[in-house]
Amino acid sequence: MTIEDFDIQVANAEHADYAPAICDEMAESAKARGTGIAQRSPEYVADKMLEGKAVIAVHKDGTWAGFCYIETWSHGDFVANSGLIVNPQYRKVGLAKAIKHKIFELSRSKYPEAKLFGLTTGLAVMKINSELGYEPVTYSELTQDEEFWKGCRSCVNYDILTMKERKNCMCTAMLFDPVEKAKDAEKKKEDDEQENLKKITHKANLFERIEKALKSFGQDTK
Repeated sequence: MTIEDFDIQVANAEHADYAPAICDEMAESAKARGTGIAQRSPEYVADKMLEGKAVIAVHKDGTWAGFCYIETWSHGDFVANSGLIVNPQYRKVGLAKAIKHKIFELSRSKYPEAKLFGLTTGLAVMKINSELGYEPVTYSELTQDEEFWKGCRSCVNYDILTMKERKNCMCTAMLFDPVEKAKDAEKKKEDDEQENLKKITHKANLFERIEKALKSFGQDTK
C-alpha cells in the first residue's frame, strides 16, 4: 500500500456520511493517547465539509482514511488545522503528512493573512509543522479567544493548563506567521542579492588582475 492508493482532497457534501466514523475514531485516538481534544459532533464535522473547510483522504476502495478541518478564531486573525486523524488500518503510509500539507495549502488560500497555529504533544505532528514553516512559541502568542481555550476542557491535562494560568501545558505551541515569513523571505532575497553582488565584484576584480598580469607579461617579453 502506498500514498498513491488514496485520494486526498477538499471535503464536500459527498463525504458527509463519513462524519460519524471520523468522530468515533477521534475520540478513540484521544483516549488511547491519554490526551484530550475538543470534542466535535458528526454534525459539526459534516458542516466543515459542506463549507469546504476540511480535507479528507479516501482509499481507492471507498473507505475513509484520514481527515482534518479548519477553525478560525479572533475574528479570523488566527486559524487552526484541527482534528487531524488517520484511520488505524491506513497508518504508516504518510497520510498524516499529506493531509497536513493539503489543509495548510487550503488554509493559506482561504485566510492568507491569518496566523496558523497548533497545540500538540505529538512529535510527528511537530516535525510536519516545522517542515511547513511553523515555529515553537509561547502560549501568549496564540489566540486569546476564550472559545478556543474552552475546547481544552475535555483534555485530561486541563487542570495543569488552568493551574499555570494558561501560560503553558503539556502541549507544544507552534505558529506560522505570514507577516514574519514574508519579512524572512525579503531578508533572504536581500542577503542573496548582496552575496551575488560580492561574487560578481570578486570575479570582476579577478578578471582585472588577470588582465593586468597578461599586459605586464606581454611588456616583459618585448
